[in-house]
Amino acid sequence: MSGALHFVLVGAFWGAAVLTLYTYVGYPAWIYFRSRWHAQTWRQAPIFPTVSIILVVHNGAALLRRQINRLLSLDYPADRFDLVVVSDGSTDNTDEILNSISHPAVKSIRCPERRGKAAAVNIGMQNSSGEIQLFVDIRPELEIDAVKLLVSNFSDPSVGCATGELILHDEGHTTGAKAVGGFYWRYEAWIRKCESLVDSPLGVYGGFYAVRRELARALPEGSILDDVWQPLSVIRQGFRSIVDDRARVHDTWPANLKGEFNRKVRTLAGNFQLLQQAPWVLSRENRLRFELISHKLMRLLVPVLLVALLISSSILAFSSRFYAGALAGQLLLCTIAAVGTRCGLPIVVRIAGAGRAFCMLNAAIVVGFYKFLFVQEQLWKIWVPTAGLPPAVLHEEDKAERAA
Repeated sequence: MSGALHFVLVGAFWGAAVLTLYTYVGYPAWIYFRSRWHAQTWRQAPIFPTVSIILVVHNGAALLRRQINRLLSLDYPADRFDLVVVSDGSTDNTDEILNSISHPAVKSIRCPERRGKAAAVNIGMQNSSGEIQLFVDIRPELEIDAVKLLVSNFSDPSVGCATGELILHDEGHTTGAKAVGGFYWRYEAWIRKCESLVDSPLGVYGGFYAVRRELARALPEGSILDDVWQPLSVIRQGFRSIVDDRARVHDTWPANLKGEFNRKVRTLAGNFQLLQQAPWVLSRENRLRFELISHKLMRLLVPVLLVALLISSSILAFSSRFYAGALAGQLLLCTIAAVGTRCGLPIVVRIAGAGRAFCMLNAAIVVGFYKFLFVQEQLWKIWVPTAGLPPAVLHEEDKAERAA
């Protein structure tokens, strides 16, 4: 091997290793210590502005009536909020259910053709009048005081967007799905909380977040990541987006890795779409440009970095025990991720689940990029949400099954 080639391979190995480590360890550590040393707190005080809850649904008949009843029973003054439900081209009996609801606080809008969540959200925003616009999904279950607590953050004039604490339930999930919905989500939520204390998180939980009406902006047609695009738009206008872990909402995600994979492909394709629709996020207009690159964009490069690690260590292994060991370590981790969940040892199963989730997430980046480049139809159509029951229903059914 020539000296020049050896130099290139060594540089590729260490460059890829350092960037991967920075992405998953370095940046999180940096933002954590900033949140400890330079936290910027905000005011929280009881206030009761008018709130418009915007709920977009497509073929959600199984969950719709329960969610509407739950939202109408929240601990918030009845004369200070309304509920705008937009049926996005539903073909089940969603529209019939909406027609049967005559509550004065509920306004239902039925779109004859499906246009995607972004278009439906825009319609909901146009038909709402609240000072605060609260976006919820059909499946998440808000705790009774969640809206009251979330709205209290808007007593601080610097806060333009607020989201709550997502509690994920994983009863009956596979080990890999639990790793994504458990360990990985806790890791991601922790980073967002740290970012919130420093300035603002780069995204919010899309099933439960609120924006001041005057700051909310119409979403680009066909966009996927409203929960990233909208908060960044608020930040662009000079306000903060925050996370309030007192305002809690419960949800359950797909029970297996296939379902999680499809969900992540859609989300990650949305990251590439965001850069196309809002190139300003990489300009000086975005005061969180460094955080965006470190938190979001660097992860999109990790599959390339992992390939660089594997190729460079494979070639260097012939002339160095260190690189041979590095190659063996990579292959061992891949093997554990592939077959380790069948092992009876709990610690191996947990490591294997986390490893499988890591591999799945990076595979989803590749597939998401492919979908972004080559899908001819609207990008939001690449994934159809898996129908599921709210956590409370799941718990009730689980108790009944055990009792039987």
